[in-house]
Amino acid sequence: MTQAQITDAVCHTYQQAGVRLVLIDEIHRLNPRTTTGAQTADLLKDLTERIGATFVYAGIDVTTTALFSGVRGAQLAGRASLIECGPLPARHGTHEPFKELITGLEDALDLNAHRPGTLPCHAACLHQRAAGRIGSLTRLVRQAAITAILDGTERITKTLLDSVRLDHLAEQHHRPTPAPTRARTRRP
Repeated sequence: MTQAQITDAVCHTYQQAGVRLVLIDEIHRLNPRTTTGAQTADLLKDLTERIGATFVYAGIDVTTTALFSGVRGAQLAGRASLIECGPLPARHGTHEPFKELITGLEDALDLNAHRPGTLPCHAACLHQRAAGRIGSLTRLVRQAAITAILDGTERITKTLLDSVRLDHLAEQHHRPTPAPTRARTRRP
């Protein structure tokens, strides 16, 4: 099939399925200045014009990338509203989104001896350790689960979580800053 035929097939399938939301992650990797990036940017432009859905592009620090620069980048920028997102909050009104995320991650675990509800009990500590970052949290839980499988315990405990080394960004955030030293004078 040609690119046009593939695009037509995708658009037809999305319309038949009633797709209303299209999520595209890792958009910061798209560089419209390269041949492949330009083709991808053109395809995204075509899809947004032909599919009656909301497109959400997710990426890291997109304003410092080539994504919105140049002719093709300007076309993307003209079709998008930038929403800056920080770390996931521990609390938002009466909701606890980070705890809900932890519960979802725990529900996906397939560890024989793990007690459901263990991880959400440590939500405050996990939020602090991961600095509210979803990627840091998922890496932490995944590494703890792998360790639990390898050591045969098949459960994640607070001790195990504390022993897992996090990604550099989370470790830098979690590391306590030393107290400033003060000069002391001796009195006679």
